[in-house]
Amino acid sequence: MSFILGSGSPRRKELLAQIGVVPDDIRAPDIDETPHAAELPRPYCARMAREKAAAVQAGADDIVLCADTTVAVGRRILGKPADEAETIRFLRLMSGRRHKVITAVAVKRGDKLWQRDVVSTVRMKRLSDAEISAYLATGDWQGKAGGYGIQGPAGALIPWISGSFTGIVGLPLAETANLLRAAGYVFAGETS
Repeated sequence: MSFILGSGSPRRKELLAQIGVVPDDIRAPDIDETPHAAELPRPYCARMAREKAAAVQAGADDIVLCADTTVAVGRRILGKPADEAETIRFLRLMSGRRHKVITAVAVKRGDKLWQRDVVSTVRMKRLSDAEISAYLATGDWQGKAGGYGIQGPAGALIPWISGSFTGIVGLPLAETANLLRAAGYVFAGETS
């Protein structure tokens, strides 16, 4: 049995390491992440995690973990911004408002799938043009849903959260550990 992390995200690998989980292999799936017409953020995020897990090639006894993090303002899905202009639009949309961060986790072993999603609420402070420019200059927005990562420089822009901090970063650890146990993963120090 191998444990395969189906993600190219260095943050997910780091988060797993916090609970003593080290992947035997990393295989980032290549899927179309375009939302369907009128698809709501939470079902979209869950579908992405499932499709990523299905796309990772693995043996019948291997455990595959995939996840997707989606930022939502109302019914609007904010994916990874294409450029600085889109990042500015996202930041202005979230400025002074609450938004949701959804992380869906899918664990596959053979033909069985375990899945869970965690929804957290984040409030971003009202941002000045100077704060937006300074944040853009860090480059930290690149490759991150909604154009920010709470664990980096954007943490200074977020005075309040409700939910899972690790879920906002990209992998809710308590829920992920439970899914891995359900799939038969044995953590160090535990007996099977």
